[in-house]
Amino acid sequence: MSRPEHIAPPEIFYGDTEARKYTDNSRIASIQAEMAYRALELLNLPEGPAYLLDVGCGSGLSGEILEEEGHFWVGMDIAPSMLDVAQERDAEGDLFLQDAGQGVGFRPGTFDGAISISVLQWLCNADKQINRPKARLQRFFSTLYASLRKGARAIFQFYPENDDQIQLIIDVATRCGFEGGLLIDYPNSRKAKKYYLCLFAGQQTGVRNMMPKALGQDGELHPDEAKDSVIYENKRQIQRRRKSSSRKSVKNKDWIQHKKEIARERGDKPVARDSKFTGRKRKVKF
Repeated sequence: MSRPEHIAPPEIFYGDTEARKYTDNSRIASIQAEMAYRALELLNLPEGPAYLLDVGCGSGLSGEILEEEGHFWVGMDIAPSMLDVAQERDAEGDLFLQDAGQGVGFRPGTFDGAISISVLQWLCNADKQINRPKARLQRFFSTLYASLRKGARAIFQFYPENDDQIQLIIDVATRCGFEGGLLIDYPNSRKAKKYYLCLFAGQQTGVRNMMPKALGQDGELHPDEAKDSVIYENKRQIQRRRKSSSRKSVKNKDWIQHKKEIARERGDKPVARDSKFTGRKRKVKF
């Protein structure tokens, strides 16, 4: 299956039809909400409302989570159709049509944190001759760093194409002043494995920047996978019980008499006479 960023630029790929299809898909909405909650958890915000930036906000699915948690947010996206859908859904955040590769145009120290869901890999794709991934990443990270308050975090969930892409993103972010690194939730899972880039915009006085712990490092399963595993095991046990209870004995009285008839016809060995005890199951002795 082709990656979306290889098909067309984001503002073209997410046209009117695709934007509505993406937003109306309940499975996508559920996954998006889960990743937004996780990104918010990794921001490690203090108590009370915060002012957050949602990079690549799309139709406002992540913004809804920020609203539910009591935060104020600003969203920016390159796809006009996605922003139209967000407005139709009465998104509470302020929405801006903006290409992240051209930078974040906000005053220094504006935001208490930033999140981005499934966007960062688009900046690594040279979909136009004028788009140079390294230059676009540098412009984005340098302006984002300036727009965050000192010590704020920026959390990016993304789908890297390869290790070189990951290294490029981390190198550029580091050169722009960020600290931090890559965090991989459920690294041993095919379905639940998620990549999060956790960045720190400087360091607060007296506070040491510590990378958060990834989920699933100790071998625990994602809740959905654990549930599926339990359901599958229960089904296997039920099937085994059904087989054992419904299975009829092959060696019944008719089978025994048939075998005795064959032995009598052969005449090569003595065969016991039939009686009322032929084929009867013996009682268990205690």
